[in-house]
Amino acid sequence: MSTTTERTFPKITDEGLEDLRKRIGLKIGATAEPWCYEATRDNIRHYAHGIGDDNPLWCDPDYAAKTAYGGIIALPSFLFSTSRIVSGYVGGLPGVHAMWSGADWQWHQPVKRNDTISTEAYLKDLVEHQTRFAGRAVQQIYHVDFFNQDGDKVAEADSWCFRTERDHAREQGSKYKGVRERAPRRYTPEEIQEAYKLYAQEEVRGSTPRYWEDVKEGEALPVMFKGPMTVTGFIAYAQGWGGLYIRANKLAWRLIDAHPGVGITNRFGIPDVPERVHWEEDFALEVGAPGAYDYGPERTSWMTHHLTNWAGDAGFLRRSHCKIRRHNPEGDMLFIKGMVKRKFVENGRHLVEISQEAHNQDDELSVLGSGVVELPSRG
Repeated sequence: MSTTTERTFPKITDEGLEDLRKRIGLKIGATAEPWCYEATRDNIRHYAHGIGDDNPLWCDPDYAAKTAYGGIIALPSFLFSTSRIVSGYVGGLPGVHAMWSGADWQWHQPVKRNDTISTEAYLKDLVEHQTRFAGRAVQQIYHVDFFNQDGDKVAEADSWCFRTERDHAREQGSKYKGVRERAPRRYTPEEIQEAYKLYAQEEVRGSTPRYWEDVKEGEALPVMFKGPMTVTGFIAYAQGWGGLYIRANKLAWRLIDAHPGVGITNRFGIPDVPERVHWEEDFALEVGAPGAYDYGPERTSWMTHHLTNWAGDAGFLRRSHCKIRRHNPEGDMLFIKGMVKRKFVENGRHLVEISQEAHNQDDELSVLGSGVVELPSRG
């Protein structure tokens, strides 16, 4: 039995793009159901633990009961688990690879324990690019609104995927040529322990208010560490977030039967989902990635984790913007840094804008981000 897979993948065509453009602005009807409809105690905790966030405001009911909220609330990025669209479930261009690449979030009010979330979504825009990684690419942008059971809009987001031609990325993409040619990284115990010091020192601001008046423009946030990247960690995130196409047995068949482009045969000749780039190195290499790698929404959630740790219980994350710059393959470490860019008052709210960057262990830029945090005022 052959264990090698030789194949070509579908291309981006003008006809396919024209058909997709006809969907711009149209409300998306029934699609794959979300992983979470409700912000239950367990759903919130599973998502938080999936990104390595143990903030008691979302994980400890006894602690949260003593806060101004009177109970646990969902971490801002939990809403990824309530919408497949914002998480990268793109339509059109069947068989063309989709790489989740960024999001622009705005939160209006907290999601409380046992809130039921519903969404409305539409395709917002298509933007063509010529990329170093994959040649011709299409940025597919969606808008999603999130509502609680009372009809209040709790958040809204634009998110985007790049649709790329897998063959071009594998055969001609130069972005990861050097990475693929390097021997697998093996850290010394001393290197691991040095990185783990950042976990030991990680500060969750918690119940100590961070007042707007005490923040200074130009001051740095504590560095947040994520990693070292493992497939186990990627799966831990999928457990809380739900993934896009992770199905078993009959439900896997039903998905692929309804959407044949989703079923890409594995080394056994079995149709399997493209999402396996996150745990199957051979397939990740086949589509031009440097190896099995992290999820885009996972990385955005790390960036918001950085901000909520700093803000404390009395702070509220109003906005977050994230642009993915490269994959974080298995074995990478990630170091998230932030700086206070400006302080301002808007509509009576005391706000702080923070710029963020995350680099890997080789100082390669992984992600750019920013956030706007509302803080309490002494006045």
